[in-house]
Amino acid sequence: MPDPAVLVLAVKPQVAPAVLATVRSLVKPGTVVVSIMAGRTLGFLQEALPRGSAVVRTIPNTPAAIGHGITVAVPNAAATAAQREIAAALLGAVGPVEWIEDEELMDAATAVSGSGPAYVFLLAETLAKAGIAAGLPAPLADRLARATVAGAGALIAQSGIEPSTLRENVTSPAGTTAAALGVLMDPTTGFAPLLEKAVVAATRRSKELAN
Repeated sequence: MPDPAVLVLAVKPQVAPAVLATVRSLVKPGTVVVSIMAGRTLGFLQEALPRGSAVVRTIPNTPAAIGHGITVAVPNAAATAAQREIAAALLGAVGPVEWIEDEELMDAATAVSGSGPAYVFLLAETLAKAGIAAGLPAPLADRLARATVAGAGALIAQSGIEPSTLRENVTSPAGTTAAALGVLMDPTTGFAPLLEKAVVAATRRSKELAN
């Protein structure tokens, strides 16, 4: 078997020690190890792998399944430019790659983009339930919520317009959207403080996994 150019670690962080002990012998001097495990640091990986191993720690997200993901990546000092290019080509097959040099940013990145799709799925779920509560038939409420969330996301991605401007563009003074945003943008109970708490909680959990 030829020496692998890339070894991808795509397992739950809880089983990482056992898996790394099994695959350690596969890592050769020219191999770059790409990890997509949440919370497992470069230091942890370097200790478990042969001395001097090239490692790239990443956090992708689930829209990668349809080629619309985004991945945050941080290399260790042993990873060469060529090995970074190999990792970028692999990760870039499912969406853009954001390279960072400060590993401390990975916990917040995990909270925003790694866990972020779940927040959007929850938005679609709760929007449909709110529509049902307002009197819509369940199938119609579900279709409207799915299409609205998907369409709004596509508009953000394709227009290049700031999300705040897009929000303002659809908000007529004293209109229905303004009435809803008055609730969602309440500085104490609204969406912003709630989402900030959620991101803080996810960031904290990522740090806990690392320790």
